[in-house]
Amino acid sequence: MTILQILILCLVALLLGAFFHGRWRGWLLLVASLAAVYWLQPFTPIPHLDFWLPGASVALTVFVWAVTRQESPPAGRENWITAGVAAGVVLVIGLLRYLGPVCCLTPSRPPELFQILLAVSLSIGLAVLLWRSSRARPVLLAGFLGLILCVFVILKTEPLAAWVSAGLRSLTGRSAAAASLLDLRWLGFSYIAFRLLHVLRDRQSGRLPEFKLQEFIIYVLFFPTLTAGPIDRSQRFVQNLRKSFTLTSSDLLQSSQRIAWGFFKKFVLADSLAVIALNEAKAAQTTSTLWLWVLVYAYALRIYLDFSGYTDIAIAAGQLLGIKLPENFDRPYLKPNLTAFWNSWHVTLAQWFRAYFFNPLTRAMRSSKSPIPMPFIILTGQLSTMALIGLWHGVTWNFLIWGVWHGMGLFVHNRWAEFIKTRLAGMSQKSWVKHLSGAVSTFLTFQYVALGWVWFALPEPAQSWKVLIGLFGYGQ
Repeated sequence: MTILQILILCLVALLLGAFFHGRWRGWLLLVASLAAVYWLQPFTPIPHLDFWLPGASVALTVFVWAVTRQESPPAGRENWITAGVAAGVVLVIGLLRYLGPVCCLTPSRPPELFQILLAVSLSIGLAVLLWRSSRARPVLLAGFLGLILCVFVILKTEPLAAWVSAGLRSLTGRSAAAASLLDLRWLGFSYIAFRLLHVLRDRQSGRLPEFKLQEFIIYVLFFPTLTAGPIDRSQRFVQNLRKSFTLTSSDLLQSSQRIAWGFFKKFVLADSLAVIALNEAKAAQTTSTLWLWVLVYAYALRIYLDFSGYTDIAIAAGQLLGIKLPENFDRPYLKPNLTAFWNSWHVTLAQWFRAYFFNPLTRAMRSSKSPIPMPFIILTGQLSTMALIGLWHGVTWNFLIWGVWHGMGLFVHNRWAEFIKTRLAGMSQKSWVKHLSGAVSTFLTFQYVALGWVWFALPEPAQSWKVLIGLFGYGQ
């Protein structure tokens, strides 16, 4: 997002929070979130794709709500009104193509109106069918889980994305030879997917409460969190949404300060560090060991300031709207071990994988008929979880290695903590010894994390390995 877009979204949040309460707050949040999905979508060279991709986000959200509903949903009339409002917003965005100077909310001109009407009608019809298919609900839940995961894999795997792009280009009369991953830039899909997977899994396990369609769309497409999270739980989010809210001077002051701090971190500090942060070109040109360390440290600081800056802005905008979003960062580079680091870095992502992958996997292994050694269970759980977190960023060898790097680090720390705990039990340590050991642990943890960013920042394992050995004076 650009500075102007963020400022406009913050202003919208301020106006909605300050002047609209009760039912009006919910309806205007719905309209604002729907409009933001289209407005923030990046341009794609495939005709009308920057309209259809946001439309797919909206349709997929409605479909998942339909298959996760309870048998007897309340507020049926209100749900139909919400569907009508959502369809109306999409049609208005499409109609802007005919209004000359005010066209368009999307990066390029929307498709013809009859195409939009057909797509909206088919989407509503399919949503109704999903709503009524109570007998097939277990199959539908599994099907949508598989569908979202398949789309995710395609978007994150360059050869697959290029193949899909080539097909779309051919259908629209464009050159398939120019197809690339960038053609399928789907705004916010990573975060939308995690929210939808969360509600699908909670519905399968019987833990999902009843939501109105309006509440569900706002939760999934909440405009402050579209591009950078955090990944909130539906139960907590909707509970906040249902509370009456009046913006106070204290809320306004706290939010303004945090937005300003987020802007400073992202657009002043992080963007300045980008000039000297590690990337493919700098890695190929740098021969000095000292300068390589500067590049790596600059990248480590830049990625934190960039991501946490966006998160500060999102959380502050949510506060303006009466939504208390979860914290995503808690001084991660000051933690004394890797476990503490992952409890304070992209917290909501780590918690999501812990709840929906790590815990079920290790629980199943512990309950196996054949006893499995606990160290093996921990190693398997941590390695596979961190590998998936790496692949969430992109299906490449470097992201996979970065995940394994952290998985192995977590396992080693776990074993070391167990080893040292039994030997230090009952021993008293002097205060200065504790402070010194804490400082050394924090220093070593940061070095391990910083070295891990080399795999994350570069596209090829060979180049990453060359930088890593270069940091220690080899191969230069």
